[in-house]
Amino acid sequence: MSTLTLAEVDALAAEAHAGQTDRIGVPYVEHVRAVADGVAPFGTGLRMAALLHDVLEDTALTAEDLLRAGVPAAVVATVVRVTRVPGAGYEEMLREVVRDHSATLLKISDNAHNSHPDRAAHLPEADRLRLAERYRAARAVLWPAVAAEDVRAVVERVNPALLAELPR
Repeated sequence: MSTLTLAEVDALAAEAHAGQTDRIGVPYVEHVRAVADGVAPFGTGLRMAALLHDVLEDTALTAEDLLRAGVPAAVVATVVRVTRVPGAGYEEMLREVVRDHSATLLKISDNAHNSHPDRAAHLPEADRLRLAERYRAARAVLWPAVAAEDVRAVVERVNPALLAELPR
């Protein structure tokens, strides 16, 4: 079996999320592509994981399906690490994520995209405030787990508005 290329993983993610939209009505694949762009400086494998970061939670695909399709095992391992286990809380998932550099970078990119002011502006105020606090609390866990220059590299690409929160 051959290993999938980045373009093939993008197509797999697009097919898996076909018909899905995010909270603001945008095709869901645009979110995973934005997250993948955020981690582009860290290599193709991490971009692949970012494209697939929600498939285990939000589609019928399993980790075994990804492996059978030709997704590299290291990519699948990162996807599994950022996937919430049924019954586990968000904070528990974050504690697991920060044990791995790649998973942490991916979640920083995911958080930055979910926190983007242009996206948040389309949410009802109560949701916007609740999610802003959730994402702010997550950044307090995620950002210290990697080097500040890595956080900056991701945030500059995905949500420059967050740069003001970075320590000088």
